[in-house]
Amino acid sequence: GDKVIYSKYGGTEVKYAGEEYLILSARDVLAKLV
Repeated sequence: GDKVIYSKYGGTEVKYAGEEYLILSARDVLAKLV
């Protein structure tokens, strides 16, 4: 449940078991909010 800031065009959207997820590469993550 971490909150992250990521590149606008980064990641791949995936739907699984009725939920939507965003799969990100480590290079697309700009910051982690704590």
